[in-house]
Amino acid sequence: MAGKIIVLEGTDASGKTTQFKLLHERLAGEGFNIRAVTFPRYEEESSALVRMYLRGEFGKSPSDVNAYAASSFFAVDRCASYLKDWKDFHDSDGIVLIDRYTTSNAIYQASKLNMDKRLEFCAWLFDFEYRLLGLPKPDIVLFLDMPPEYAMKLLAGRLGKTRDIHERDYEYLKECYETAELLTKEYSWDRISCVSNGIIRQIKDIHEDIHGLIKNRLRGDLC
Repeated sequence: MAGKIIVLEGTDASGKTTQFKLLHERLAGEGFNIRAVTFPRYEEESSALVRMYLRGEFGKSPSDVNAYAASSFFAVDRCASYLKDWKDFHDSDGIVLIDRYTTSNAIYQASKLNMDKRLEFCAWLFDFEYRLLGLPKPDIVLFLDMPPEYAMKLLAGRLGKTRDIHERDYEYLKECYETAELLTKEYSWDRISCVSNGIIRQIKDIHEDIHGLIKNRLRGDLC
């Protein structure tokens, strides 16, 4: 019996890494058979093209590499990870909590296209990764909704961190946010707002919403 896949998605500076860690620690502490997986896997050989792309070796702008080519870079890394590291765990009814998945390709690469072409691209992408490559589809995709104007302020405050070609391009981040909103509606992703009344919410409050939502969505199977 196959397990469950929970994916946390969000544009840059949405707090996703922090929330991912908090959620994994809490669910593991509650006794769930859970494994954390993060993409891209920068330390692995399978991410070589991803690293080259994000460093700007193929061009300084995200649009210098078309959506289909760039998607293949990230897909190879995911496929290698699945086959080597967590396929058996997932197939044995384990819960795989993932920080960025195929859904990130959908957000970041579809955003290079005109709005009327983005869903067409996503249909191709999901067929490519889920059917042709054989990656399992996620059971839950949770989008952390951090509007780009707030995200850029947070990025600006990250002293000493080198930004990749995505993070340096504000207009591109705006397009990614619009794509994420489109996909959240089209594919019925769950959404957690990170801003309330013009103020970025507290980390612990966002975490409680995420944890409650995940527990409710999986209660029939896991609780």
